[in-house]
Amino acid sequence: MREDGHFMLILGKPGGGKGTISGKILNDFPVFQHLSTGDVLRQHVREETAIGIEAKKHMDEGSLVPDDLMIRLVLEDAKSVVENGKSLLLDGFPRTIDQAIALDKSLDVDLVINLDIPTETIVQRVSERWIHPASGRVYNYSYKPPKVEGKDDETGEPLVQREDDKPDQVRTRMNKYDEATKPLVGYYDKKGVAKTFAGTMSDVIYPEVKNWLDEKLH
Repeated sequence: MREDGHFMLILGKPGGGKGTISGKILNDFPVFQHLSTGDVLRQHVREETAIGIEAKKHMDEGSLVPDDLMIRLVLEDAKSVVENGKSLLLDGFPRTIDQAIALDKSLDVDLVINLDIPTETIVQRVSERWIHPASGRVYNYSYKPPKVEGKDDETGEPLVQREDDKPDQVRTRMNKYDEATKPLVGYYDKKGVAKTFAGTMSDVIYPEVKNWLDEKLH
């Protein structure tokens, strides 16, 4: 499936600025339409489409949605994007080399952006996030700290850190991501379509991403 459109994949650790970079790409390159597979999957489940009903069975059992179902989901959305003369920015799938090989049979991913943000940068960012459980207010010690350390601004009640935001949990998540994604980056590198951008700040990384895309798309 390729009618002069591009299929681009963006890879990056959770919390590594992938959303920010995607937003900037969509702003500067309006030919791209964003497909976040997680969002689309939830939409299918909500709307009770055939794919959504099938996916929900797996989700209710606590198992992962099978690759072939995810590929059907991506292809369905890709088809409408191509018919509208747009290109697709894929986010969230494929996540493993097996998924990439399976997707390749139907769709030619020809641009891959790999954001390589140090794990410790993400650990620091995420572990600075503390919440007030009763109200859901979120504080971040690097850019939106509470007036009094450890206390909610409005009630003075103690702030807590979500289990998922604790440094050890974040490191474990990042290591799992790296294990799954390294072979995937290698696969696209071999195909000559991937470019890795390393750094700690989206504002510094993005101009390099933009230059690369300008070269590739023009």
